[in-house]
Amino acid sequence: MNRRVVITGCGVVCAIGASLQETEQALATGRSGIRAFDAQFDPHVCGSTPARRPAARVPWIPGEDPPGYDRDLLDPVTRLALIAGREACTQSRLLAEADPELTAGVYFGTGMGGAASVQRGYVDMLGRRAAPGPLTILSGMHNAPAAHLSMRLGLKGPNLTYSSACASSATAIGEALIAIRSGRVDCVLAGGAEACIVAGVLRAWESLRVLAAVLECDPAASCRPFSRDREGIVLGEGAAMFVLETPASAQRRGAPILAELLGYGATADASHIAIPSVDGQARAMCSALRDAGLKAGEIDYVNAHGTGTRVGDVCETLAIKQVFGERANAVPVSSTKSVHGHLLGAAGALEFAAGLIAMRGRFLPATMHLREPDPDCDLDYVANAPRHGVAVRRFMSNSFAFGGSNAVLVAGVFR
Repeated sequence: MNRRVVITGCGVVCAIGASLQETEQALATGRSGIRAFDAQFDPHVCGSTPARRPAARVPWIPGEDPPGYDRDLLDPVTRLALIAGREACTQSRLLAEADPELTAGVYFGTGMGGAASVQRGYVDMLGRRAAPGPLTILSGMHNAPAAHLSMRLGLKGPNLTYSSACASSATAIGEALIAIRSGRVDCVLAGGAEACIVAGVLRAWESLRVLAAVLECDPAASCRPFSRDREGIVLGEGAAMFVLETPASAQRRGAPILAELLGYGATADASHIAIPSVDGQARAMCSALRDAGLKAGEIDYVNAHGTGTRVGDVCETLAIKQVFGERANAVPVSSTKSVHGHLLGAAGALEFAAGLIAMRGRFLPATMHLREPDPDCDLDYVANAPRHGVAVRRFMSNSFAFGGSNAVLVAGVFR
């Protein structure tokens, strides 16, 4: 059994938009959600305050915070997942009417899980010398968002959480594709979320020395993938969720078909815990193309992993050249991290949403702030401004992670 899989719903919340529509508007204009911030951290736990940093944070509206018990139970990562999940299910009409023949599952990805809840527990224990709150485990565990998506949306199929660093949500989407194709399940809510801009995580990333500094003359331009003067990643937060199902399932419910999920490739570098491999990335892209039954020349756009690190951007450029060959300079490639930051475990899902937006909106999102390209990064990165009026029939979305995990997704217009 090898059934087709379509996308009937997409929900997004991130620094550039509180919905899919707002995110599309931001990508269509190149608007950045990256800002400079000075975090106030508990000195008992974190020592001196970290340096001023750029970040792509979701601006919370106080009136939307959950009351009482839910405030402690729902870590920000779960709240983000629920916002995106509800939007995706509403668009796909998965909540509008019951389908007794449909059992939907949840395939979810996150790199850090409930980071704010875990940190709060440590602050209580080490800073205030008090016991962590009784809901610390339940709010901080990695599978909490998937569990709440299932419970609050009534999704009773398989409930699975994947954690493979920055490839987590792309892996979740790809594994959902396999599950639907094989007949294990007809419908899956798949994607991921991340909300880890907290003291402990930020200090750890600072120690790794891959974070970008604030570009004081223009903080929104602090993330500059493929640029000669790039300094590293800018952390972001948010969520993106998709309803994936068979065409028959969608048609039975009258759900709109947005696109078709065509292929998925997953590989391991098996070489180094932190240094990416050109071969590993290229093998993942080739695997996704084979799975989709496509040749590289049939891809109209690549949403790059493009984190803005010195090594990573060059490695991905070389991998794209290896896969696309003589056509490498003709295929548009862009990193939307330049405006929404790096969402770690949720990056793959958000960037897959960016590809879907590009395909449906007939424009190419830009790699913003690419003022002077690195000579070793010499592809068409859609520099500094989106390109409108461009037909995208099929796109590829790359996600590459610490640990050497690579996940690549391919989608196209449903015909």
